[in-house]
Amino acid sequence: MLYKNIAKPVLFRMDPEKAHHLTIDGLHTVANLPGGRALLRGMYSVPAYAELETSLCGLRFANPVGLAAGLDKNAKAVPGFSSIGFGFMEVGTVTPKPQAGNELPRLFRLPEDAALINRMGFNNVGIETMAEHLRQAGKRTIPVAVNIGKNKVTPNEQAEEDYRACIRGLYGYGDFFVVNISSPNTPDLRNLQHGDDLSRLLAAVQDEMKLQHQKHGGQAKPVLVKIAPDLEGDEITYMVRTIVDSGVSGIIASNTTISRAGLTNKHKGETGGLSGRPLTEKSTQLIHTIYSATEGKLPIIGSGGIFSAQDAYDKIRAGASLVEVYTALIYEGPGLIRRLNEGLRELLRKDGFKHISEAVGAAHRS
Repeated sequence: MLYKNIAKPVLFRMDPEKAHHLTIDGLHTVANLPGGRALLRGMYSVPAYAELETSLCGLRFANPVGLAAGLDKNAKAVPGFSSIGFGFMEVGTVTPKPQAGNELPRLFRLPEDAALINRMGFNNVGIETMAEHLRQAGKRTIPVAVNIGKNKVTPNEQAEEDYRACIRGLYGYGDFFVVNISSPNTPDLRNLQHGDDLSRLLAAVQDEMKLQHQKHGGQAKPVLVKIAPDLEGDEITYMVRTIVDSGVSGIIASNTTISRAGLTNKHKGETGGLSGRPLTEKSTQLIHTIYSATEGKLPIIGSGGIFSAQDAYDKIRAGASLVEVYTALIYEGPGLIRRLNEGLRELLRKDGFKHISEAVGAAHRS
């Protein structure tokens, strides 16, 4: 109630991007105060529920609810986000060189639609500064994924070098990596989702991951591919086949959409990627399609329009092993994370499942 009654009214009177920076800076500051992380855990942490603990790709997740990429773009608030109940989080998208992103304004709230539109354009501090932020964050309490992309000025023909550079510079700091080829806000980026371009890129990514594993030692780190929700029919089939053949660890479904179907807010015509409630069904159906196409053999992280435990559960039943939130966190506040986990426990119990792994893909067995 603290968020909805006090913080949200203040933040929603501000420009969305200014409110975004204030939130990240505030969480960074609180987490670095003496006792700050303990305070955040006391207010928002999620109890350790055995039935929600998940192992995936060699990593342990205390619960299946994670933070999607795009909120902590520069890994500035990792200790803060790690203290409010998430089971894991993504940082980024990061590019090799710092870049300012697109012109302002570039972030819009659509309250009537419970949605956001952004055309940020991979604004970030670059790999060197992100590495320093992750080093300063210290010992991990949850798995942290590094979401990687290419600089705007890098042509697609040279994109693999940017992804390699991100892996080289940040391999020692991420627990797993996410290849972002699906943002609609970098020109031609989505073209990398198709055909030979995708095959070459993923081959380069896999090669660099192996090289860095040999250099750093330890357990090999997973790498997933984040895809767009605006694919249809054969496009999805071919893409999934290419991803499976590449040997990557899994898929995140999905990124933002360029669709504007059903929107009512005055900002509905703004260019950019749409996230939030309008994406709920679209991303769940994509998860269902991917799970079916891979016969459940390729791990999926579900993202897009999760506002309730039922939304998360629908994605899990469709085939997701983990889920991510972003837009709902803006509208609902950090108390959302605990509500999602507690709601998932109830839904599992209602369906007679003793562990969340039993519910993964259950919609295909009904």
